[in-house]
Order: sequence, then structure tokens, then C-alpha cells
Amino acid sequence: MTNSMMAAVAAMALALTGTVPVPALAVQAASDTPADSTKKLPDGTTPAERANTARLNSEQAAKAKADNITYQQEVSAAAQQVAHDQAEFVEDTAAYEIEKARIAALSTEERLKYEAAVAAWKADVAACKAGETHRCAKPKPTLPPQDPQD
Repeated sequence: MTNSMMAAVAAMALALTGTVPVPALAVQAASDTPADSTKKLPDGTTPAERANTARLNSEQAAKAKADNITYQQEVSAAAQQVAHDQAEFVEDTAAYEIEKARIAALSTEERLKYEAAVAAWKADVAACKAGETHRCAKPKPTLPPQDPQD
């Protein structure tokens, strides 16, 4: 068999097994193959070159299609990750703002209690100095000195 016939048979075998799609040009080249595979066609190519070109083109197209599918999957996964990260950020920010407001409320409550206690103490001191002895602080009891030997 000549090289072009072998290439045509190989292309047909691959097409029949479904592993590589063969364009119509390769099928036509395989069926119109002259007995001499070195004989140039009107466009200056040989049937073997056409069959090889068709095979290479179909391999490249299959690889490009697989690469495009992989790329689209990666783009989709990246978009999903970005959406997930943004949603998580919004949740975390909301939780932070809630906690910040809770702490601010506690702080305000504690500050108001402190200010009320200071105001009451100052009023008691002023009343004590004005002669209202019942508002004076009670002196702390002093304990008698203890004998160190006890």
C-alpha cells in the first residue's frame, strides 16, 4: 500500500472508533486518492499531506475544545469562589457591626451608671460639708493593734 492509502485507512479507522473526528476533506482525500501518493494535486499538495493536515487539524481542534472546557470550568469555579468570599465578607461585616453596637451600648450603660454614682457621691460630699451629717460617709472601724505574739 502507498503512504496516502495507509494514511487514509488510519484516518478512517480512527473516525470509525470515534476517537478522532475526521473532516469531510480527509474522507474525500481518502476516497479520491490516486495510486501514486507523490502525485501533486492542483493546489500543490499530495493526498498524504492532505490526510496528515486533516488529522493534525482534528487533533488540534479536539485539544482546543478540551482546553476551552477546562478554562470555562476554571472561570466558573473562580466566580463561585468570589461569590462565596463576598457573601462571607458581608456576613462577617454584619456580625462585626452587631458586636460593635452591643459593646457601644454596654459601654454607654456603664458610663451612665458611673456618672450617676459620681454625681450622687459629689452630692453626698457637698451635703456632708453643708452639715447634713447623715449623708457623710461612715468612718471605717479601726481595729486595736494586735499583739504579734498572739
